[in-house]
Amino acid sequence: METEKRKTSGREKDESSVHLLAKLQGQLHSSNASIRRRAAFNLSWMQEDGLEILKNVLYGDFLVTSKNAAAYGLRKMHGRMKKMAMDVLKEGMKQHNGSTRDICRSALQLLGYKIPEEFLPKKKATKKTRIKDIPRKTRPRRIVGTR
Repeated sequence: METEKRKTSGREKDESSVHLLAKLQGQLHSSNASIRRRAAFNLSWMQEDGLEILKNVLYGDFLVTSKNAAAYGLRKMHGRMKKMAMDVLKEGMKQHNGSTRDICRSALQLLGYKIPEEFLPKKKATKKTRIKDIPRKTRPRRIVGTR
């Protein structure tokens, strides 16, 4: 008997790709760093759909570990999506969430981009404390050797 390859319809392809995207999005929130990173890398090859998922995780209310994985995926984008991914990271530096700003800034620095001065972390002014002499309490001195 001959085995024929079954052709998949367009609807089946859409359903399978939606299932794969949902699976990868769930893996971005895994407790295992290797799984998160692999999912982000796979999403980086998914063009617009992958970009949208990575962007939502980066800007959303998720754990820092998930946001780091999303930034990794954005850094690994290829081809025509690379410029859009860089735009997402640059926009991330303007977010109100401090962790998102820091993650986007460090991702751009890893890629060799010059970060504008306004987005660099501000150095805290170090106040030098002066050591003061504390005067001794006045006590009558004890004279040694006399009774």
